[in-house]
Amino acid sequence: MIVVAGGSGLLGHHVVANLLAQGETVRVLVRDTTRARALFGDTVEVVGVDVRRGEGLDELTAGASVVVSAVHGFLGGRGAGPVEVDERGNAHLVDAATANGVGVVLVSVLGASADSPLDLFRAKHSAEQHLRGSGTPWTIVRASAFLETWLDILTRTAHTSGRPLIFGRGQQPIPFVSALDVAAAISRAATDTTLRGHVLEIAGEPMTMTELARALQAAQGWHGTPRHLPRLLLRSLAVLARPISPALARQNRTALAMDAGILTGPAPTPGPLGPPRQTLPAVLARLAS
Repeated sequence: MIVVAGGSGLLGHHVVANLLAQGETVRVLVRDTTRARALFGDTVEVVGVDVRRGEGLDELTAGASVVVSAVHGFLGGRGAGPVEVDERGNAHLVDAATANGVGVVLVSVLGASADSPLDLFRAKHSAEQHLRGSGTPWTIVRASAFLETWLDILTRTAHTSGRPLIFGRGQQPIPFVSALDVAAAISRAATDTTLRGHVLEIAGEPMTMTELARALQAAQGWHGTPRHLPRLLLRSLAVLARPISPALARQNRTALAMDAGILTGPAPTPGPLGPPRQTLPAVLARLAS
């Protein structure tokens, strides 16, 4: 049995679907059981739990072959952000898995570091360090920004004009990757014990946000030049929104960091899984269907 924490999100539900297709028995840990049951019906065991508190995790991870953590607090409000979910929540999951002698596959981000300007990246780094020091068998999967996430944002900001809103200048190359490729890597890591002790980095061919927006326009038959939200306004929103909406402030800080190239680091080391398989045209076609 494989435990997947955060199994109803964009990434997690693909991981669960892959594992089910491989004949695995899956237990899904989520806060919103309604969404998870709507996605999976009775094909998986769905358990409502809050990893931030850690209560009941020892019992829920007992007997598992591995625990996959796909939880994140990027869109969380006050008390449910990266520190509470990605750092402390993951620490609770790791501790429970360790107590039961169960391995852990941790979903992290490409560029996670202790000195990152972004709280999500610092929290993921802390979770990685906690896992490495736990003594339990581990695999870390670091992923770049998801194509599906940013195509959705660009689509929603286009409204009826067909002119997506680019956050910043949109000239910085970003190694976008499909959530399907990341889910495939996680599913492989969950079932392949030879990947224990490995850090798997998943990223696609770099492209700018402007190139992504224009590809979306071409696929949708939209015309006109993409619009831009200036960096100065991004900085202002990141500061002014923080007391009212921590999630909105976090999104603007992240968009600013991406546009300024702050998150750009060395190219991922080629790993045992090979390059991503999903192309941008394939992702666009799938999202349009």
